[in-house]
Amino acid sequence: MILVCGEALIDLLVGAPEGNEMPARAVAGGSPFNVAVGLARLGAPTAFFGGISRDRFGTHLVDVLAREGVDPRFVVRSDSLSTISVVATQADGQPLYSFHGAGAADRMLTPDRLPPALPDEVRALTFGSYTLVVEPVASTYAALAEREAGRRVISVDPNLRPGVVGDLSRWAETTERFFRTADIVKASDEDIHIAFGGRLGLTDAAHRFLDLGAKLVVITRGDKGAVAYSRAGEVSVPGRSVVVRDTVGAGDTFHAALLAGLHRTGRLEGAAIAALDTEAMGELVAYGTAAAAITCSRAGADLPTAAEVEASLTLAMAS
Repeated sequence: MILVCGEALIDLLVGAPEGNEMPARAVAGGSPFNVAVGLARLGAPTAFFGGISRDRFGTHLVDVLAREGVDPRFVVRSDSLSTISVVATQADGQPLYSFHGAGAADRMLTPDRLPPALPDEVRALTFGSYTLVVEPVASTYAALAEREAGRRVISVDPNLRPGVVGDLSRWAETTERFFRTADIVKASDEDIHIAFGGRLGLTDAAHRFLDLGAKLVVITRGDKGAVAYSRAGEVSVPGRSVVVRDTVGAGDTFHAALLAGLHRTGRLEGAAIAALDTEAMGELVAYGTAAAAITCSRAGADLPTAAEVEASLTLAMAS
């Protein structure tokens, strides 16, 4: 089982203004929430650990997790409200986010709510997005990551949102606790540019994560594909041609597919990840790239199933 840790929220997808109105659609979301749903759709046993409100939105979030086959036993319900993320799609298909969540349930998860022990079936934990840095949830998750590091695989996706995290120097200091526990770091080229202010290229940034202890670093590059780094070397996989509806959830899809690929091939443990050769790295990245392309072809964070990804890969090989 993979335990996904982080926020579950409501994405308010806002359309172009129509007179005095702005049409909008409220959907279940949040980067870690999407990863959990994506893992379940890809056939990996998955659970979710995060704070979720008892309000109407929170009830919907829990219902969606259950319907998608995500184990909800670690969910912590509270009377705090749900975070609302307003998402407006720009002309190039890229989402523009604004978050409304001060004091919300996903941020108010405190260390006393940590499970005292995780069952043996939990083989990996994922952390990511703004719950790496906003308090008190950041300290709660950091304590969990440090407690479980070396015993279970730790995967971290910074999914950096400057409008939420604020001071980037503080972000760097806070997130290093997570990166030092990580077996896997998945990031986007945009994350790297923002995090290091353009001072480091992708390769230098990847090696910084490797020096902190990561065994596998994968950096996605939008329509240019993705690059994987490890002590075995570097592998670049090109992007896939697709008509983009929007890119909401694409990075989450890639992260889920990366972990699902490791699970599917029996490599979801630290020594096996460290032993990956460049061929295996390329196969994992190709699987993630194919999955993310499917999500980009659909509106919203509609992550693919394992059958859809396999069909896409088979079609690509035949063409």
